[in-house]
Amino acid sequence: MAFEFDWVDAFSDVPFGGNGCAVVHGGAQLSDEVCMAYVRETSLVECTFTGPSDVADIHVRYFLASREIPFAGHPTVATVVAMRNRGMINDGPLVLETGAGLVHVTVQGAQVSMTQIAPVFGVQPDKALVAAVGGIDPADIIHPPQVVSTGLPFCITVLKDRATLEALRMDADALAAYGAALGSGDIDVMEPFWVTLEGATQAGDTYSRLLMAPPSPPEDPFTGSATGCMASYLWAYGLIKSPTFTAEQGHGMGRAGQAQVEVLGSRDAITGVKVSGQGVVVMSGTAYLD
Repeated sequence: MAFEFDWVDAFSDVPFGGNGCAVVHGGAQLSDEVCMAYVRETSLVECTFTGPSDVADIHVRYFLASREIPFAGHPTVATVVAMRNRGMINDGPLVLETGAGLVHVTVQGAQVSMTQIAPVFGVQPDKALVAAVGGIDPADIIHPPQVVSTGLPFCITVLKDRATLEALRMDADALAAYGAALGSGDIDVMEPFWVTLEGATQAGDTYSRLLMAPPSPPEDPFTGSATGCMASYLWAYGLIKSPTFTAEQGHGMGRAGQAQVEVLGSRDAITGVKVSGQGVVVMSGTAYLD
């Protein structure tokens, strides 16, 4: 079967910045095995597969190379930008059906604002357990790590400075121990999301990294879903003064990405997180999948 696709760099306004995602239009009907194989073929972190929805404007399925996940941030931006570029949608509000529920989006050309669901604050893993995953000292973590989800759970881990962030190296054995300690099996276990309270550039307020395990690429250039989790954590614990800020990621990979973030609600009653960014289509074509 032939499916049209668009390759979009999300959270960037120029090609080869931010994070790439291939959007397979009409591909939601495909099997999990085919979708995962397609992601592996692209060597991207994630791809999306769209289809009709009875409860929203469009149904979006999100896949890593290893499994389907309920939601992802940069693929949401990529999907909407791809549809807008093809004239499938117009500027204005849009609702996506995802595995994490309905996601409300506002479209203005290449600018996409998505409102992630209210955060769920989960377990607080031992600091030493998390530090070992990145090959750093527990003292380098300045606030208790915690699993937070705004559709997909990440362990938000705040580091003391940018030098520590840049020195991170994935320890596969420590990651396995981390996953076992969380007791989540291999479903929706995401690697720690590391953040420092300084930008990669003068325009940024935070700078983050997400190191990943095989079969995914070694690092994610920009992680929109984790950015929502991180924003909720920082606002709830008083680590940022304002609920609106600029998040940066990917600069150390040569794929600079940026998002404008707004946490909705008071520190003790967050109702959602708005994450906004641009996207640019870098290639389009036809995929033959069955």
